[in-house]
Amino acid sequence: MHVVATAGHVDHGKSTLVEALTGMQPDRLADERRRGLSIELGYCWAHLDGVGDVAFVDVPGHERFVTTMLAGVGPVPVAMLVVAADDPWMPQAAEHLAALDALDVRHGVLVVTRADLADPAPALARAQAELASTSLRDAPAVVVSGRTGQGLAELRSTLAEVLRATPVPDAEADVRLWVDRRFHVRGTGTVVTGTLPAGTVRVGDTLSFEGRPVRVRGVESLGAAVPSAVGVARVALDLGGKAPDLLRRGSVLVTPDAYEPADVVDVRLLGEGRVPERPVLHIGATSLAVHARPLAEDLVRLTLPHPLPLRIGDRALLRDPGSRQLWGLRVLDPVAPPLPRRRGAAARRAKDLAAVDGTVASEVERRGVVRRSRLVRLGATGDVPAAALVAGDWLVSAAQVRAWRSSVAAQLTEASTSSRPAVPVAQVVRALGLPDEDLLPALLPSGWRRSGNAVSPVTEDLPGHVASALVSIREQLLASPFDAPSADRLRELGLAPRDLALLARGGHLLRVADGVVLLSGADDLAVRRLASLPQPFTTSEARTALGTSRRVVLPLLGHLDRTGRTVRLPDDRRRLRGPAAD
Repeated sequence: MHVVATAGHVDHGKSTLVEALTGMQPDRLADERRRGLSIELGYCWAHLDGVGDVAFVDVPGHERFVTTMLAGVGPVPVAMLVVAADDPWMPQAAEHLAALDALDVRHGVLVVTRADLADPAPALARAQAELASTSLRDAPAVVVSGRTGQGLAELRSTLAEVLRATPVPDAEADVRLWVDRRFHVRGTGTVVTGTLPAGTVRVGDTLSFEGRPVRVRGVESLGAAVPSAVGVARVALDLGGKAPDLLRRGSVLVTPDAYEPADVVDVRLLGEGRVPERPVLHIGATSLAVHARPLAEDLVRLTLPHPLPLRIGDRALLRDPGSRQLWGLRVLDPVAPPLPRRRGAAARRAKDLAAVDGTVASEVERRGVVRRSRLVRLGATGDVPAAALVAGDWLVSAAQVRAWRSSVAAQLTEASTSSRPAVPVAQVVRALGLPDEDLLPALLPSGWRRSGNAVSPVTEDLPGHVASALVSIREQLLASPFDAPSADRLRELGLAPRDLALLARGGHLLRVADGVVLLSGADDLAVRRLASLPQPFTTSEARTALGTSRRVVLPLLGHLDRTGRTVRLPDDRRRLRGPAAD
């Protein structure tokens, strides 16, 4: 099935055109037929050669019903913009076109009606000029008369050609149905209707409404009961007699656990001018007043009155109810984090959002650590970056892995003692701020392992005399981390150069020079202590801060230079590099 929405000024012949195409009357209400004015959304359908069934969503054109109009076009990928030959270009035609452009609707047909009442050429030329700078710039145009039938065959053919070029949605996609009508059928119960943009709804499915399960007892499409409906499709769902009372137009039914509803959303604006503080957000068939906080010229944070299941890349509209100005928007972060209460927070957040492209790679890099399942719910696409750490459901960026590994090495060096060399897992997790202790094993430095609820140094793989010597060295260095044992002490312990190399390869010791060894992680601990010094600092200042000798501090500083933690200046002073220097 295909779904097409009408758009255009009131009394320009939209409903007449739909009736001529389908043989059905889209105006359902007696008041609509009496006044000749669409008030509610109308639905009709017809079969077009070459494309099959086509459902039409007929929207009201009067300015008082713009919210209803936007509910009709929101989920629909194809539009039929209707203008009358016997009228000038009208305000609602401009507003409807602006809405379609803001929603980035690229597939459609321009239809000039009432060709039997006036020369259609001026209206056609003006309408094409208006479309030229919008997403519908390439839409074909057809001149018709709904009353005489002129041009209807060409319209059917043109519409079929446009529909054949429309991308086919994914039938396996998660369901997100924006409800545009709710009513009660005696003997059946609650029925809701909407445009299904993608995915499949089947009889017996359980959908979710605000976290509550809703069972689909029946599916109807184009006036007939069907076992399932595949998007894009107009559907009516029988929800029985136990549907939630709050389920109404603007509600949304989704695949359970497939979305992550949120009420603070960061978006990129598509349009000119400053958004008011209290605009109206239109997405799908939903409209609600929101609070807008500017982050940058084209970036805004929206606070919603209640959560919605949004995804990265979603298109929507903001509307100023006073001036009637419209802005398109694209969702960048559907679950925006709180902004710190300090100067420049909005600008820093705007810089962070500049990296958003909707891919898993960019989200992992931007967030540092995130669950893969959460990225799926947020709509991120693409492969996991090769440099990322994958630990169960967790994805960790390479930069975050480096930071945590550096911190965990320093933390273990600080927390381990000669009497209690093992460090509780909870203590390490808390010190690092890990979101899950299951991440810890992948971050441990060589020479350490998790055993139960503690992290312990590994010695079982060492020769007996080497393991015994390591215990003595650990006792000395745990008491004074930068008091490296002397060459005489190493010989006394029976450690030859090859034994020191073995301990360094295993991650038990850090060898900064021949005969100068410290505990693994001492370099990261040194960076922490050096960060307290005024930058840059001298070798003497570093020696004092670390409580060590020139025999140790010189090769240790050289090691920090080689590993990129410090920068040696021409005057032989040094400064820390990167975040540690801040």
